[in-house]
Amino acid sequence: MTMKQNLIGGQWTEGVRTYQNTNPSDTRDVIGDYAVASREQALQAVAAAHAAFPAWSLSTPQQRFDILDAVGNEIIARKAELGDLLAREEGKTLPEAIGEVGRAAAIFKFFAGEALRPGGEVLPSVRPGVGVEITREPLGVIGLITPWNFPIAIPAWKIAPALAYGNTVVFKPAEVVPGSAWALADILHRAGLPAGVFNLVMGRGSEVGAVLLEDERIAGVSFTGSVGTGQRVAAACVGRGAKVQLEMGGKNPFVVLDDADLNVAVGAAINSGFFSTGQRCTASSRVIVTEGIHDRFVAAMIEKMKTLKVDDARKAGTDIGPVVDDRQLAQDLEYIAIGQKEGAKLHGGEALATNADGAPGYYLRPALFTETTPEMRINREEIFGPVVSIQRVKGYDEALALANDTPFGLASGIATTSLKYATHFKRHAQAGMVMVNLPTAGVDYHVPFGGRKGSSYGPREQGRYAAEFYTTVKTAYTQA
Repeated sequence: MTMKQNLIGGQWTEGVRTYQNTNPSDTRDVIGDYAVASREQALQAVAAAHAAFPAWSLSTPQQRFDILDAVGNEIIARKAELGDLLAREEGKTLPEAIGEVGRAAAIFKFFAGEALRPGGEVLPSVRPGVGVEITREPLGVIGLITPWNFPIAIPAWKIAPALAYGNTVVFKPAEVVPGSAWALADILHRAGLPAGVFNLVMGRGSEVGAVLLEDERIAGVSFTGSVGTGQRVAAACVGRGAKVQLEMGGKNPFVVLDDADLNVAVGAAINSGFFSTGQRCTASSRVIVTEGIHDRFVAAMIEKMKTLKVDDARKAGTDIGPVVDDRQLAQDLEYIAIGQKEGAKLHGGEALATNADGAPGYYLRPALFTETTPEMRINREEIFGPVVSIQRVKGYDEALALANDTPFGLASGIATTSLKYATHFKRHAQAGMVMVNLPTAGVDYHVPFGGRKGSSYGPREQGRYAAEFYTTVKTAYTQA
């Protein structure tokens, strides 16, 4: 089995040790060995990106378009293969994994187009005979730190705009899912990027990640991950004046009103809470239901849960794959125990040592808590697994107040057939993204992504709004 290496300064480079990437659907299945970079190698990657920046920042829009478009084309052509790899290493079902790969391809092709549309303004000065030009220029070397739950889409929506706007990149993926990151790096490398423009350093946050936070040559850091780590990223970057963009946790509410279409509400809640094994920052783990529909909704949820097939992520017909690893499974089970101790009524939530074929893996049946109250930890803290709690409320006003009663503010959803309530909720939900009669998880690649409060910090990701982070504004004056 060939070890997959780091990419530093245009050269594939051995690490100081290796990480064995295994399949959470069958822990006997070894996907491959991946190099783990040292702190010194991370510094080499930063140096390479810093040296490559002057030339790349002045590259033509056509050059950047051609490379990013080629990357998008190859990802599309290999969608089934890359989707299989993603499902194998992360554990989301094969259809979900292939969909994620398709999204990554679309992101690269979108930002290929953006490279040709840098924008800008020409304005008259308030002084006669003076012209004003407002342009955007690349920021510099960007450090990218990504999580394990979307191992190709999240890297894509950070790498593509960084390169499109003329920045150079040092990319550190989550250590538990190196396969998708390496495959993407290989595609970028072969697409014709000059040496040092894009660098892959797989390794620990305490070593590789620390370099990206501390090195003065890193002009900006884009991070997606946990709240605690995000706060440390922010403190380090702000302390030295580097630009920072954070996407962190969520405890997203999904409100179900009495007038909701029951099938629509149940479908959206099941999708939001349990698909991708609940391992999405946009997942709805709090379902807030008004009393007129509460009992029917709960009964329908429990019946629907019985039909969900938990099995190997790559097997046809699987609805929910395994949890990503043993640590995440332990965390999910800990919160299930906490919910029971707090007095909530549990439906499902059993851990399974093997799948239907007897293969060992990190399997967990979806867990639904009913009869919960707002102060319970399962309603306050992000669990990041297939664990959903239901809270009963009297009416819309109480539902809205409860939906907003959280330190997070990423996504918020509502199921209703009332235009009045839908309109009011869209305006008053304290979240960066609001869904009406749709799952809270599932967003488009060409529009901004991000939240409020403890969920996000800094400019939005994706779409044209990505320019706010990856560029800096210059205002130039000319006397005619």
